[in-house]
Amino acid sequence: MIRLQSLGAAVAAVAVAGALLVSGPTGAPAAERAVAVACNGPAWSTGVAYTGGQEVTYGGHGWRARWWTYNDVPGANAQDVWVDLGACDGGPPTTPPPTTSPPPTSTPPPTTTPPPPGGRKLIGYFTQWGVYGRNYHVKNVQTSGSADKLTHIMYAFGNVTNGQCAIGDAYADYDKAYTAADSVDGVADTWDPGALRGNFNQLRKLKAMHPGLKVVWSFGGWTWSGGFGQAAANPAAFADSCRRLVEDPRWADVFDGIDIDWEYPNACGLTCDASGRDGYRNLMAALRNRFGSDLVTSAVSADGTPGGKLDAADYGGAARYVDWYMPMTYDFFGAFAPQGPTAPHSPLTSYDGIPQPGFDSSTAVAKLKSLGVPSGKILLGVGFYGRGWTGVTQAAPGGSATGPAPGTYEPGIEDYKVLRNRCPATGTVGGTAYARCGSEWWGYDTPATLAGKMRYANGQGLGGAFFWELSGDTTNGELISALRSNLG
Repeated sequence: MIRLQSLGAAVAAVAVAGALLVSGPTGAPAAERAVAVACNGPAWSTGVAYTGGQEVTYGGHGWRARWWTYNDVPGANAQDVWVDLGACDGGPPTTPPPTTSPPPTSTPPPTTTPPPPGGRKLIGYFTQWGVYGRNYHVKNVQTSGSADKLTHIMYAFGNVTNGQCAIGDAYADYDKAYTAADSVDGVADTWDPGALRGNFNQLRKLKAMHPGLKVVWSFGGWTWSGGFGQAAANPAAFADSCRRLVEDPRWADVFDGIDIDWEYPNACGLTCDASGRDGYRNLMAALRNRFGSDLVTSAVSADGTPGGKLDAADYGGAARYVDWYMPMTYDFFGAFAPQGPTAPHSPLTSYDGIPQPGFDSSTAVAKLKSLGVPSGKILLGVGFYGRGWTGVTQAAPGGSATGPAPGTYEPGIEDYKVLRNRCPATGTVGGTAYARCGSEWWGYDTPATLAGKMRYANGQGLGGAFFWELSGDTTNGELISALRSNLG
């Protein structure tokens, strides 16, 4: 998976000059990591921007803290930092002054999202950590024209810890203050008591402008799926905790339901789960009971091979409790096998020479159908990014390589908006595209291959399509436009 959190749930701490230096999760791409400094004592929180090695005094309370660069990659400075500071010398600093801005001359009129043809859904993931290194914000969903084309946004991710749903990154989620220039509706956030800020408030504003748009809070992902096993031991308690968090009075109007991205029930992802074949079904049943008529959805494995991940849990039995499944029909292949063979990471169908038979989208869809999942509850997944190798020996798929190709945020991965110019597609295989440019080989989808995938989804009677993730598209929403115009 490409889903990686850059903040929250810190995993390492060392004493530094009387404070704690806390690194972000090791799974985050180096360019998207951040660090936090915490003084001993009762914690309070704020968000700041910084450069490495900077010493700061705050609020006249006498404490001093030194910011440090995260030094996994020499010279890499974080863009934003989540800082927790206690009463080092004389109490916590004063509340930041209220932000005042003139009221807008008029409220932007709502933009009515047209109903999708045939009622099919088009769903995009918005990543909370994209507001840091990627500098991608809810406003970009609006300015790209994508909000008009989407039916749902999946907000990734909430954490799962101690058997409960939990906030993933409080600063990005509901505390980051947006200026008028960066806000989706041109109105700045305030520091007034009880005011909602961050991505949650921006999503609230986006929904006001697009009354038909729904937002679903997704929990788990590759990095934060380790807590689902404990949650499955007491599904009712887990569901109660999720309902309390999703419907917290501060943002109860933002979310229209919950999504579970458990990687993977009764199987192995970043960690291995041993909850048993019934654990997933029982957890989804508890969520449906607690969330009632609100949306309950789930991103699921796309391993449809005999005895594969889709056979490890009762996805057929759980289907009655979910509104739809999102099989993650991407990341089948990549430079996590550094010597190759080269292969597109999201083939729609198998092809001669595919490295692993059955690792393709159509096999995953067929498997879910064979388990009794209705076609209308299956959405086809696509990626707005490519996976690639360097040191390649041939232009066609199946060649050897020496390692992952360079990527902006992580080796072996690059956004479509970059690849379309840096390494334009030179061929197609298995219903997706590939490119050879110099010593690099990339597999990714283009508007043309997405059109073909949507024709497949229409022909299979699927409920629609979803993609990972919004920031990979061009500034004018080139890929989203291709999905919408071809989704029947």
